[in-house]
Amino acid sequence: MTTKAQQSTLTAIGNVSGVPAEMKQSELKAVLMGETQRWKNGKRILIALMKTNTPLGKTTSSKVYDMSGDELNKYWLSLVFQGKSQAPVFFNSVSDLQNFVSQNPGAIGIIEKPIASSEIRSVMIDGKTSF
Repeated sequence: MTTKAQQSTLTAIGNVSGVPAEMKQSELKAVLMGETQRWKNGKRILIALMKTNTPLGKTTSSKVYDMSGDELNKYWLSLVFQGKSQAPVFFNSVSDLQNFVSQNPGAIGIIEKPIASSEIRSVMIDGKTSF
């Protein structure tokens, strides 16, 4: 078993309303890149991410997007400016991100550890709780 410092894993969490319990890595990437705008049930996708200047935000930028934090911010600015997508909501704390996901149907977020509550589910990615 590797220690957490050696291998940081990420977990996708979603509001139980709208967000599927399982996705393929390719589907998750399409959602998080703003390419997929709505869930299968028609709910609008809301992306919740940690700010790119936080350690978790940096990990998310590199692992999910294969970009630096600055590149990720520019990527979203460009998409929003072109009217192609709604920008993610960025957070300073994991608890704020989790609260946003729990209160917004269709919201999906990226955090470090799986979590489950009455409003939030951990989304399995390629059959795993973390990636």
